[in-house]
Amino acid sequence: MSSSHTPVRAIGTFIKTAAPQVVEVLGGAGLHFAVIDAEHAPFDRTTIDMMVIAARSVQLPVFVRIPDKNASTIQWVLDLGVEGLLVPHVDTVDEARSVVARTRFIDGERGFSSSPRFAGYGAMGMRKAIEAGEGTRIMCQIESRAACTAAADIAAVDGVMGLFIGRADLAISFGLTDSRAPEVIDATVDVLDIARRFGKTGGVAAGSLAECTEFEAMGANWFVVGSDQSLLRKGAQALVA
Repeated sequence: MSSSHTPVRAIGTFIKTAAPQVVEVLGGAGLHFAVIDAEHAPFDRTTIDMMVIAARSVQLPVFVRIPDKNASTIQWVLDLGVEGLLVPHVDTVDEARSVVARTRFIDGERGFSSSPRFAGYGAMGMRKAIEAGEGTRIMCQIESRAACTAAADIAAVDGVMGLFIGRADLAISFGLTDSRAPEVIDATVDVLDIARRFGKTGGVAAGSLAECTEFEAMGANWFVVGSDQSLLRKGAQALVA
């Protein structure tokens, strides 16, 4: 599935709580997508399996932010039938190419089985299952000086849906502790411009809808706004305000 299928402004959130009911609630709220955060939250393989079942039950496209770029990790996550991957710390074009290869059957490295969910548990047949698997959407996280330098080459890789700026790690890469420091914002603008020039999706993590509007003016169109935990906290704080 190409980035042209992404809404002009796609709004999602991180899911950090290992409970399928959270996915059902968020899906019912009308989000465009959600990202299961297996990099920074305690998800195992079985739990992600249940979360994906919940997402499919409410027609919520779900990405997984994978904990590593190992072929085996990419293999089992995709076999579950997810919409795509959010891949942390893609610092070079070779890493981008490697990730894409590990998600592709034809001219790639992904092993095939017709038995997983993505293939309809064997009901799709090999040809249709391969076609479905080749459509995985890949967002590469740009979150270091090296990644900023390589951003144009990464965006040019066939199979990369877009670039997602990880401003917190990017700030740390610059020796800073503020994700809104001028150097970080300047780098964010540059990467979003690169994504736009290559016809790719430009993604950012945002703390609020106001921040979405700010980054949308810079060229972003794929927003991960907070998380299930921050939404719950804000809702609770509003009750007692």
